[in-house]
Amino acid sequence: MASRTPPWGDPLLEPFREPIERRREGARAWERRLTGGRKSLADFASGHEYFGLHRTPEGWRFAEWAPGATAIYLVGDCNGWKEDLAFGLKRLDAHGRWELRLPPDAVHHGQHYKLRVHWEGGSGERIPAWARRVVQDPATGVFSAQVWCPPEPYRWRNPGFRRPPGAPFVYEAHVGMAQEREGVGTYAEFRRHVLPRIARAGYNTVQLMAVAEHPYYGSFGYHVSSFFAASSRFGTPEEFKALVDDAHGLGLAVIMDLVHSHAVRNEVEGLSRFDGTAHQYFHDGPRGEHPVWGSRLFDYGKPEVLHFLLSNCRFWLDEYRVDGFRFDGVTSMLYLHHGLGRAFTSYDAYFGPEVDEDALAYLALANRVVHAVRPGALTVAEDVSGMPGLCAPLDEGGCGFDRRLAMGVPDCWFRLVNDTRDEDWDLGYLWHELNNRRVEERVVSYCESHDQALVGGKTLIFELVGAPMYDHMAADAAHPAVERGVALHKMIRLATLATAGHGYLCFMGNEFGHPEWVDFPREGNGWSYRYARRQWSLADDPGLKYHGLAAFDRAMVGLFRSEGVVGTTEPALLALRDDDKVLAFARGHLLCFFNFHPTRSYVDYGVEIPPGEYDLVLDTDEARFAGHGRVAPGQRYHARPLPGSGPARMGIRLYLPSRSALVLRRG
Repeated sequence: MASRTPPWGDPLLEPFREPIERRREGARAWERRLTGGRKSLADFASGHEYFGLHRTPEGWRFAEWAPGATAIYLVGDCNGWKEDLAFGLKRLDAHGRWELRLPPDAVHHGQHYKLRVHWEGGSGERIPAWARRVVQDPATGVFSAQVWCPPEPYRWRNPGFRRPPGAPFVYEAHVGMAQEREGVGTYAEFRRHVLPRIARAGYNTVQLMAVAEHPYYGSFGYHVSSFFAASSRFGTPEEFKALVDDAHGLGLAVIMDLVHSHAVRNEVEGLSRFDGTAHQYFHDGPRGEHPVWGSRLFDYGKPEVLHFLLSNCRFWLDEYRVDGFRFDGVTSMLYLHHGLGRAFTSYDAYFGPEVDEDALAYLALANRVVHAVRPGALTVAEDVSGMPGLCAPLDEGGCGFDRRLAMGVPDCWFRLVNDTRDEDWDLGYLWHELNNRRVEERVVSYCESHDQALVGGKTLIFELVGAPMYDHMAADAAHPAVERGVALHKMIRLATLATAGHGYLCFMGNEFGHPEWVDFPREGNGWSYRYARRQWSLADDPGLKYHGLAAFDRAMVGLFRSEGVVGTTEPALLALRDDDKVLAFARGHLLCFFNFHPTRSYVDYGVEIPPGEYDLVLDTDEARFAGHGRVAPGQRYHARPLPGSGPARMGIRLYLPSRSALVLRRG
C-alpha cells in the first residue's frame, strides 16, 4: 500500500502493514491463477452452467468432477436404477472431468436419479454435486436428485428490482417455521402470509435461513448437502422464485444464508467422499473435520473447490435473483482453530500462523464475484472474532464485505439480563458495547437472532419474564416480572437500533416477544413441531401485550427508517449517569433518553442538548405499546440556557419515568 496513512485508518494496524499487503496480493494471485487473465472472475464463477444436468438443443448433457472415480453411471427412473452402458459417463481428462450426452427422450421432467460412482476398492450411490433439485421420499426418507425442466420457465414480474438504498433493516426468517400450525411451512405460505407482515412491520430486507438443501431439518439448514438445490421440503424452485419475486414487489430485498464454512458429513446425500476419497472437496485428516460441528471443512487452497463455491455464489444470484448473502460461520473459516476457546484480545491473533490465508482469499474473491454480478448486492459476514479488514475494500487488502454482524451486542444484553441485577447495570460498559466497531467496519446490530433462541437457550423476552408469560400477558394483567420484561424488551430494542452503526436485524417473531425458544422436531421432544413455528395470532390480538410490543417495533423501525440516521451519522453521547441509570445521546437530529432504573422516576431531569425545539416522537411507555402512559404524548420541548452557564450551554428538562425511554426530534 503506497499510502502513508495507517491501514484502514487504524494506527494499531501499522505493524501489520506487510501481512495486510500480502493478503491483498494473495487474493490477486488466486484471481490470476483461476482466470488465467483470459476472463473475468465472474465469468470463471459460472460452473453451474456446465456441471450438473442440462437440457441442450441436441438433448441432455450431464457433467461432474470426480478425479478419484474409476467409473460413473447415471441411474434412476430412466433406466430402472441399473448400471447401463448407455448412461455411463465418459472421463474427459486426467483432471477428473466426466461427461454424459443423452438424446432428448432419455430422461424426463420429474424423474428421480443418482450417480453410482466406482473408485479403487469400492463404489457407492451419490447425489450429483451440482444437482439443482433434490427430494426426499416421504416413505423411506431416502434423498435423490430430480430432473427439473418445466415446460414453461418462470416469468419474473419484477425483473428490474434493486435493493432499497440506505441501511438494511433485516428480518431474519426461516420458511419452515414461519407458519402457526404445527408442521413445515412452505415457500407459498411464506409468500402469501409472512412477506406482507414483514413489509408492514417496516423492514426492507428479508434474510432467509435454510434455503440450500440439507438432510436433517433440525440442523436449521447449517449442514448443507446440496449447495445448488433450494430445499424441496418447502416447495418447488418456481415457488421459491415466486417468493423472491413477491418480496421484490413489496420493496423487500432478499438475502440468504450462504454456508460455505463447512458441509454435512453425509456421503450419499452430500459431498463427503464423493469420489471415494476424503480429500476431493475437503482437507484430508483431522483438518477436514470440524471438532464441534461434526461436519466436513472445505479446502480453500484447491482451484476446483474455489470454482465450486464461487459458482455457487453466482448461481443463487443468477437463478433465483437473490440480493445478497449472509456468509455463515466466517470465524470458523478464518482460523485453523475455528475460533474455539479464543478470546481475540490481541491484534497478533489476526495475523498469526493460525489464520487460514486461503480462506481469507476465498472470501475476498467471493465478494468480488457477488458485487460484479450484482453491483447492489449485500454481503454480511458472521464473525465473532473481530478480524480487521472484513469490510475493508478489496483493493486495500480487505475482504470487501458490505457489513459485519455486531455479535458482541447480543452477548452484552444477555450478560446484563442474566448475570446482573437491574440496579447494578454498568451503563459505561453498555455504551461501549453498543458502539464498539472499528473505523472501516459497517456493522449490523441486533439484540437477539436465531442463535439466542435455539434449544438450550431462550428468547430475550423469556429470559426477562420467565414462566409468568404463560398466564400474565393479557393487556390488563399485572405482574412485576411481566412489567419488567415488557418495558426492558422495548428499551433494549430501541437502544440497539438507535446506536446501530449501519444496519439492524430482528429474528422472526422476536419483535413482538414471541415466547419460549426454538426447538426443531427431534427424538428428545417426541418429534414435536410445537416450538418450530410462529404464533402470529399473539401479535394480532389487541387483548395481549404482544400486540403492544409489535406496535412499538413497527413505530420504532418506521421512525428510524424515515429519519435515515442509521448508516449516515454516529451516536453522540449527551449524558451517562450510572448512579441514576440514565443514558442520553444524539443520533442526527434525534435525541434519545433512557432511564434504566427499575424504581426511580425523575421529574425535571436536566440534560445538556444542542439548541432548538424538539418534538416527542417515540415513547416506550405509551399505553398502545403495552406501557403505562406516564408521559403525555405530542409534547414539544425547548432547549433553554442551563442555570449559571449563560446562553452558551443549553439544556432540557424531562419527566423520565422508570424503565422507559423517549425519543425527541429537532423541529
